[in-house]
Amino acid sequence: MNDSAPIFQVNNLSLYYETFCALRDINMAINRYSVTALIGPSGCGKSTLLRCFNRMNDLIPGARIEGEIFFEESNLYAQAVDATEIRSRIGMVFQRPNPFPKSIYDNVAFGLKINGYQGDMDEAVEHSLRQAAIWGEVKDRLRDSALTLSGGQQQRLCIARAIAVEPEVILMDEPASALDPIATLAIEDLVRQLKERYTIVIVTHNMQQAARVSDETAFLMIGEDRAGYLVEQDDTNKIFTNPENERTEAYITGRFS
Repeated sequence: MNDSAPIFQVNNLSLYYETFCALRDINMAINRYSVTALIGPSGCGKSTLLRCFNRMNDLIPGARIEGEIFFEESNLYAQAVDATEIRSRIGMVFQRPNPFPKSIYDNVAFGLKINGYQGDMDEAVEHSLRQAAIWGEVKDRLRDSALTLSGGQQQRLCIARAIAVEPEVILMDEPASALDPIATLAIEDLVRQLKERYTIVIVTHNMQQAARVSDETAFLMIGEDRAGYLVEQDDTNKIFTNPENERTEAYITGRFS
């Protein structure tokens, strides 16, 4: 593995739902141990693109892709690739917290048990909760239902559950959009900490959030054919201060949404 190579390389990716093209001709790279934000107007395919990175779109009837996504220099969509195994290496956190109706402990232990983890389960659960910056809030109530936690705590628990199986990548689909401002800042602080150990790709409709947490930003927009196109990808500071494409600048400055 070449540590300087991108962890994802996307080549001429198009995604179809039956005959409708939702993404067209996407070419991009995702760097390791960085946060890449996907921004753009509603319906431009941000979440659809995110789900391509761990083959979640496979679960949607009629979905198919053209083109390639290389993960660790192997084609994610090659016939021999096990999509379930890929999802253990590429975790996902959804827009709304979705803890299982189990205890806090069992939520984190769930993936470890499925994967046949043979180590010290208590230690692994604590480690994951610490990484997700929630251990101090739940250490005395691990047997309580996860559903008794606040929204922000539930989302951090879902992040702990995702990282328990030690993925290489964490995909986040608007992870703070359902949270209050204080919980949102806690998630953003966590994202900045986690990039030391994980590659993170985050979809956000909040441009201030993208500017705060990401190293690179990719701007997508809807074409006249209603497909999503990648307009520009670059260093986040450059995207927000000196974008190359006038459509990016118009979106960033609020002249269209």
